Amino acid sequence: MRTGIIGAGKVGCSLGKYFRLNDLEVTGYYDVNENLAKEAADFTATAFIKDLDTIVKESDTLFLTVPDDLITIVWNQIKDMSLEGKFICHCSGALSSGDAFPGIDKCGAFGYSVHPLFAVSDKYNSYKELSHAYFVIEGDERHREDVAGIFRNLGNEVCYIAAEDKVKYHCAAAVCSNHVVALIQESLSLMQECGFDEESALKALAPIMLGNMQHIVENGTVNSLTGPVERADVKTVEKHLNCLNKSQQMLYCLLSEILISIGEKKNPERDYGKLKDILDNKQYCNIDEQ
Repeated sequence: MRTGIIGAGKVGCSLGKYFRLNDLEVTGYYDVNENLAKEAADFTATAFIKDLDTIVKESDTLFLTVPDDLITIVWNQIKDMSLEGKFICHCSGALSSGDAFPGIDKCGAFGYSVHPLFAVSDKYNSYKELSHAYFVIEGDERHREDVAGIFRNLGNEVCYIAAEDKVKYHCAAAVCSNHVVALIQESLSLMQECGFDEESALKALAPIMLGNMQHIVENGTVNSLTGPVERADVKTVEKHLNCLNKSQQMLYCLLSEILISIGEKKNPERDYGKLKDILDNKQYCNIDEQ
């Protein structure tokens, strides 16, 4: 299978390099920015392709690794070309294949969303970690197993998702990845208010962050939960809330409500009633008054 990559950004470079290291044939790269396409081709030891007509003609599978809002624009540029029997793929987490490639069934091609459940943050290094990523696939069932087989043969776990679940799935990934960054930043800010600089705060918190994440991966959230909410330590939670501003109190309350639900699974005999009363207190957690 000859794979052409349209879009020479982080995902395109990472995917192409990953394919080449595993001896999959990559036709080459096309990008409206020719310099980016040339750099990607050099990086992956593949070809720079100057026009869309050529990359479409020479490829059995096309990966449109462009920003989400450009996927359908690129699709509209190629949909009238000879696409019979070709696999057309994108790597958006939120878009379904049907939304990205309207009318693909009339072109004789097969559309797929192929999303690596992984934060591709570095154009030239993220490929080294792709072997650990899940690939989540949605699209035409007629050749879905063929697309999945590409990644299974590389050693990746693969799972399927329904088109109507793509947005919620992507939201889940964003909460786990991006929103965790926001929570860590909140912790760093509080540490800086206590006299730490950002570097020392990050260094001090690293063992907690890394250790907790490892415990969650190995044992799940219920068995990994610790802290004052898990203990139903009302006095400590009240002290926490009293040291925070209003927006911080709201965040603390919302997260603590989720922690209580986890704590009740871990400690079914423990009474979380008083703690729930604290979190229901308008003084701290009334969102409507903010």
